[in-house]
Formats: sequence, C-alpha cells, structure tokens
Amino acid sequence: AEAKRDLPAAAAAAPAENLAVEGKQVEAASAAQAMAVTVVRDIEAGPEASTSGFAEEKPSWFTPKRLLVMFCIINMLNYVDRGVIASNGVNGSRGSCSGGTCSSGSGIQGDFNLSNFEDGVLSSAFMVGLLVASPIFASLAKIHNPFRLIGVGLLVWTIATAGCGCSFDFWSITICRMLVGVGEASFISLAAPFIDDNAPAAQKTAWLAMFYMCIPTGIALGYVYGGLVGGHLHWRAAFWGESILMLPFVILGFVIKPLELKGFTHNKKTKEYGPMLSPELQDETSNNGIKQGVPAIVEGLAEKLPEKSSL
Repeated sequence: AEAKRDLPAAAAAAPAENLAVEGKQVEAASAAQAMAVTVVRDIEAGPEASTSGFAEEKPSWFTPKRLLVMFCIINMLNYVDRGVIASNGVNGSRGSCSGGTCSSGSGIQGDFNLSNFEDGVLSSAFMVGLLVASPIFASLAKIHNPFRLIGVGLLVWTIATAGCGCSFDFWSITICRMLVGVGEASFISLAAPFIDDNAPAAQKTAWLAMFYMCIPTGIALGYVYGGLVGGHLHWRAAFWGESILMLPFVILGFVIKPLELKGFTHNKKTKEYGPMLSPELQDETSNNGIKQGVPAIVEGLAEKLPEKSSL
C-alpha cells in the first residue's frame, strides 16, 4: 500500500527532473551560441574592439602603412635582382676575335665562357626554385607563422645572392639562382595576403597596385644598378650589394613580433577550446578558419557544455 502511495509522487518528480535537465541544456546551448557570436564580432571588429580575447593583438611596431612600405621595398629588391642578372654590366658578353684582335669578354658570360644556351638557362634558373617552393611555403603557412616563413625565405634569398657573387663556374651560379627562386617564393606566396588583410577597405586595390608597381620599377632599377656596379667595380659586387640591402629585412623577419594572417589565427584558439570540441570539429576549424568553423563550434559547445555543467 505504501509503495502504491509513493508511485504518484515519483511519477510527478520525474518530469520535473527532466525539465530541469532540459533547462540546463538549453541554457548551455544559448551560452555556446553567445560565445560564438562574440567570437565572430571580435574577428570582424579587430583587436581594438575585442571582448572575448579571441582577436589577435597587433605587434607594437605595426601600422598598415609601415607594413606596405616594408613589403614594397622587399618586392622591389627581389625584382632588382631580375634586372641585375640581365644587365650588360653583370651578364656581360663572351670573348670574341675580329680582324686578328681578340677580347676576353666581360661579366658572367666572359668569366665562365657561357654559350647562348647556358646564358638562357642562367637567366631563367630561378623559376625552378620558385615553382617548386611556392606551394610548399603556402602549405607550411597552415602550421607555421606566415610572417616567420617570409623571414626564412628572405634569409635563403640573401645567402643565395651572396653565393652568386662567390660562384666559380656555370653550375655553381645556376644552383645559386635556383635558390634565389626558393627564397623569393615565400614572399611572393604570402606578402599579398598580408596587405589584403591590413589595408583599409576602401584602399585595398590601391595598396595592391602600389605593391605590384614595384615589379617593373625593380627590374628597371636592376638594369641601371647592374650596369653601374658591374661597369665600375665587378659583376660579383652587384650581387653582394643586393645581399647587404636585404639583410636588415631578414633580421626584422626574425626579431620583431610576427603578424598573423586572418585565416590562420585559429590554431592558438583551437587549442584553448580543444577539450570542448570533438576531433572532427577541431579539424573543421583548422581547415576552414575560425569564421567558417563557427557553426561547428556552436554545435560542439552545445553538446559538451551540458556534460560539464552536470558534473
């Protein structure tokens, strides 16, 4: 009889407990959604308006105009090298004999006695390194800081151009030219996205135009620079001068606090929220970026937070 009397009370208590659990789940899901909305707002508004700490802080040295100037100079130096290798003062000419008078030639062609084919290979050898290394640097940017990767590439470029000045035959300078392309690949792959991320919205196209204007400007300056240095000093000095001019930017690439690309700032935050996300959701946020993975974050947090609150 007592058991029968307790049954209605237990039956009445069960729905109340279920309602309480459902209420906690709804509350946790709402909190997860609010957190995701805050994350999106932080990403869109930038670090100045950050409320969740999710947006990255910009380094103290950084202003968008400083970044543009620095990248324009680096881009120009890259293409100065293209003009240098083709200039008369550096490329030179082969030795020849005419009317019983022989000349020893000048520049790289004269020192290494290059054929027309070898001269053509030398001028285009950098493309081998550029084509091979560009997708590699682009892939590495997913797991390593892109700004630091630019610094690594500039270091390779600086060493390779100095090596061109120290080369002793056709094959040694050809290998150095390939390495120049490897070093240039990191900058070509990653510099434009940095400018696109940080340029004012109304001036993005103008800033990118200024960046790409450095290509023909650099080549033209390279012809002049190579002709002057090669004619008055030696063709090797032209390459050494390039290395010296690039060296300060190499040092900056390793010393100053690096910038982050917007699409790659998620790695640090995925670690912080990792315990709340399943491996599949972590992969989604890692592959697509924080903003694209927000729906998955909401779903994952909504599922995981009730479990934590019930503990």
